[in-house]
Amino acid sequence: MSLLAGSAGPAASSGWGHDHARKGFFTDTSICIGCKACEVACKEWNRNPVDGNLEILGSSYDNTGALGANTWRHVAFVEQGQDRIEEARESGRKLVGLGMPTIGPKPGHRRGDLPEGDLGGVDTTPPDTPEFRWLMSSDVCKHCTNAGCLDVCPTGAIFRSEFGSVVVQDDVCNGCGTCVGACPFGVIERRDDGTVSPRVEHDGEVPGMGTAKKCTLCYDRLVDGEQPACSATCPTTSIKFGDHDDLVGDAQERVRELHERGMTEARLYGANPKDGVGGIGSVFLLLDEPEVYGLPPDPQVSTKFLPQMYLRAGVAAAGMIAATALAFMGGKR
Repeated sequence: MSLLAGSAGPAASSGWGHDHARKGFFTDTSICIGCKACEVACKEWNRNPVDGNLEILGSSYDNTGALGANTWRHVAFVEQGQDRIEEARESGRKLVGLGMPTIGPKPGHRRGDLPEGDLGGVDTTPPDTPEFRWLMSSDVCKHCTNAGCLDVCPTGAIFRSEFGSVVVQDDVCNGCGTCVGACPFGVIERRDDGTVSPRVEHDGEVPGMGTAKKCTLCYDRLVDGEQPACSATCPTTSIKFGDHDDLVGDAQERVRELHERGMTEARLYGANPKDGVGGIGSVFLLLDEPEVYGLPPDPQVSTKFLPQMYLRAGVAAAGMIAATALAFMGGKR
């Protein structure tokens, strides 16, 4: 577990001597309209290079695809019809993957199948159902209570700020990539110049090339008393910024409100302090299973099992020493 996440929380135990509460996000996906204003604001403020050629993906109306070293905010698009909405409101519902499913199953075909040959005559008329919706959610770094990336960083480039956020220092990061494998959400990534994972040709020098990049909770804005660029820009207040505990309370109240309105599929993600990462700083209200939004259902910080691993390694080493000693003793006879 992270050494900076004590019983009072990561902000209180970060060693900064402050008296303010942990900060974080509450993303209410039920009112997200997919405008991507948060993506644009994030890129502009942090001066992140373009990620991709901005063309619509083949699997969705999205044009960025996922979080990465250049995209610190990403809005997911998921299309759902009445059948899926009803399934989401039932317990034990079958999960679907992130992406853009077809509008409806064609007779004699499985859902997702495309007809062979010319697709010009394919019927794309929306189904005649009383309910139809897009699930949209602005994803971001979770700023975990127990942050695996922070635990494994060998240079100290990743630190816990006085606001409880997890921040990467560009001038200290050596680009080893250890943090990339330690993140259970696949958020943090090393920035490249298009030679490792080519996406687009960049004009000029790529800033911070080779070092790990992710959301900083706009740390430079927080120290000046401003809120992050994404939440300040969101036109529907889908992204809310504030004290973490207050946001969790607001999120729980919002879930109760939606349940009273019959939207029983609403649930919180990351608000449980007893989950595999000790809870997260970026809490989400979801309208379907986490996998639908590309989120792991049971994230586990990679360093959680270090004590057991050390114990097993110690037992194995003791066994090898004992076997070696017995072999020498038997040889002398």
